[in-house]
Amino acid sequence: MTTLAKLARAGYLACGFQLFAGQVLAQETPPPDFNGFLAGIRDEAATKGIRAETLETALSGVEHIDKVIELDRRQPEFTMSFKTYMERVVSKTKVEKGRRMLAENRAVLAEIEARYGVQAKYVVALWGIETDYGRVTGGYPVVSALATLAYDGRRSSYFRGELMNALQILDEGHIAASAMLGSWAGAMGQCQFMPSSFLRFAADWDGDGRRDIWTTRADVLASAANYLSKSGWKGDQSWGRAVKLPAKFDKNLVGLNTLKPLAEWTKLGLTNSNGKPLPKAALQASVVMPDNGNGAAFLVYDNFRTTLKWNRSTFFALAVGHLAERIGGK
Repeated sequence: MTTLAKLARAGYLACGFQLFAGQVLAQETPPPDFNGFLAGIRDEAATKGIRAETLETALSGVEHIDKVIELDRRQPEFTMSFKTYMERVVSKTKVEKGRRMLAENRAVLAEIEARYGVQAKYVVALWGIETDYGRVTGGYPVVSALATLAYDGRRSSYFRGELMNALQILDEGHIAASAMLGSWAGAMGQCQFMPSSFLRFAADWDGDGRRDIWTTRADVLASAANYLSKSGWKGDQSWGRAVKLPAKFDKNLVGLNTLKPLAEWTKLGLTNSNGKPLPKAALQASVVMPDNGNGAAFLVYDNFRTTLKWNRSTFFALAVGHLAERIGGK
């Protein structure tokens, strides 16, 4: 008797099993269609206390956005040099606009700095790099984008959680569903917070009961400062500095895993990029070289590490520091 016949006689094939490559495998239940998936989201959200009227408004018009999956699949490998990146991200135009934004919002920024301990120039720099000071915030409906990514399956657990967070934000009345727009990945508003970051860090600076990171500038700036503050920002420190390495510098010391006082880096022959001695401040620092151990070198402090909690890109964190310095007049 053949193996297949023996399995059939034993009842395996009649019990929802299939034969593949000589093995018996459990037959998978086909995934629900998108509407079925949304029904499951609605049920789960209801168990979490989201009101029925919120779910009706937020989910009734949700559609699968094929473009979101296309963008998620073809994220380009990052091959730009640090110099090219800086020329694009910390441009003269962005510096000049940042100085205007600092001046226009000086009063509220001073109050925000006093409360959160984050220097105004860094708040403005983050604002500028993320959305060009609120100009480019993304036009994708956040609920549809997150639902699409949660349904997709590649990172479904993460995006399902962010979708639930987005529904909570809507249920709390911070924004209307039709106005909840952001990037294709669900990052929202002028500081590009994911919904989980919104719930942790967004601030209602003007006291109107809504944490509006889309249109209320004071809320945007306070939210960015609150994020940095709660992530460990030190208001009495800078981010770091460009340095010059000695000719025979041990490249094994490059990286955030190596942390030394400035005095030790001085003994190893490091100087400011202009050749002047490093400051004698009691700071711990690491050496980073963004172009894979070649080119420019920087000594970075704790605030650099804090910026990496916002975005884990070394290029990004260095750009924030440089833009802040130039906005501040250096």
